[in-house]
Amino acid sequence: MDNTSKKIIFRYYSDVLEEEIVETMWAETLDEENGVYKLDSIPFYGPLIATDDIFYAEFDESEGGLTFREVIEYSGNSIVQIVITQEDFNKEIIRDELRNLNCESEGLNDTFFSVEILESTDYKTIKSILDNYEESGVLSYAEPILSVKHSDDIA
Repeated sequence: MDNTSKKIIFRYYSDVLEEEIVETMWAETLDEENGVYKLDSIPFYGPLIATDDIFYAEFDESEGGLTFREVIEYSGNSIVQIVITQEDFNKEIIRDELRNLNCESEGLNDTFFSVEILESTDYKTIKSILDNYEESGVLSYAEPILSVKHSDDIA
């Protein structure tokens, strides 16, 4: 990360984990004086924010750092969470397939990863791939952040 990047603390209730968690992610500084940043990480568990969203953060003494407060402008990107449910299935197969469709991802462990769906991507194609894997018992997925554009793609 360059010197305009900052680590931001996100505290939120995770429906995936069913508990309050803290996730630290990188963001590009847009206006430090006014606390405006652009997310440069792929969220794992589900704060209601996607990559490239612009948000407000401020220093929180109890958290010990810059802390997310609210989204100012949505990028149109979406985040999909994937859990591999088939034992001994290599998640990199799916990650590579999605990467070939311009969808980057962040892996947490051998069975869980989050995928960034850029606004320009046709989500219908991605959803079809995920549905096929899900129907064959390979994975289960959630769409915690589905942009208006991507919702329209599958409507």
